[in-house]
Amino acid sequence: MMRRATPNSATAPAGAHASPRQGAFFGRRKGHRLRAHHAALFETALPRLAIDLAALAQDGPRAQFASSVDAVRLEIGFGGGEHLIAQAQAHPQSGFLGCEPFVNGMAKILAHIEGTGVANVRLYFGDAIDLLAALPSACLERVDILYPDPWPKRRHWKRRFVQDARVAQLAELLRPGGEWCFATDDADYAAWTLERALRSRRFAWLAETADDWRQPWPGYCPTRYERKARGAGRQPCYLRFRRPG
Repeated sequence: MMRRATPNSATAPAGAHASPRQGAFFGRRKGHRLRAHHAALFETALPRLAIDLAALAQDGPRAQFASSVDAVRLEIGFGGGEHLIAQAQAHPQSGFLGCEPFVNGMAKILAHIEGTGVANVRLYFGDAIDLLAALPSACLERVDILYPDPWPKRRHWKRRFVQDARVAQLAELLRPGGEWCFATDDADYAAWTLERALRSRRFAWLAETADDWRQPWPGYCPTRYERKARGAGRQPCYLRFRRPG
């Protein structure tokens, strides 16, 4: 999840400046001003693409899409949306859910969708915890979590998105054979995530050689945050897990 700024009060959509609830895994939601057109997309495009949590809980994720989809994937904290859009274009028969609490990230993906015409993406502008709670069991083919905030200080570790209870929840939401893919440039968070995934006993780590975690999985699309991390000399780690059938 890329750290993205958000607009000031002159252009922010309703609710953009609300403080994150206690226990939220993200921090601030506001920063620099959006371009006028990007701000307008919150009124013109987001209502059409927004995930309805009540309908999601009742009808399942496939019902969120106008056309029939053969599987549903989820990306939590999509940042600027580069990876999510690339995946949606590469897999047009699948439906993609994207969750992002940061205004600028949401604005960027709305602009990407407008520019590309991609039709198999639906968006949740808010806390992923609420979205996960509304999803029925075994409804997802894959979950991607790319570069979440590592919360490096020990006193903040409880705010990391990956926790034992969250790992169990992801396993519950994935169908048998479904995959969870995780990337970070923080070595401690990589070790933290691997430890919790393996001790859950509900995921199998798919790495067989060191290159399997040093190199991204097939079809991966690097994000601007990743390019920045590599430019700063930080080595990404790519973890891929499968829920056994």
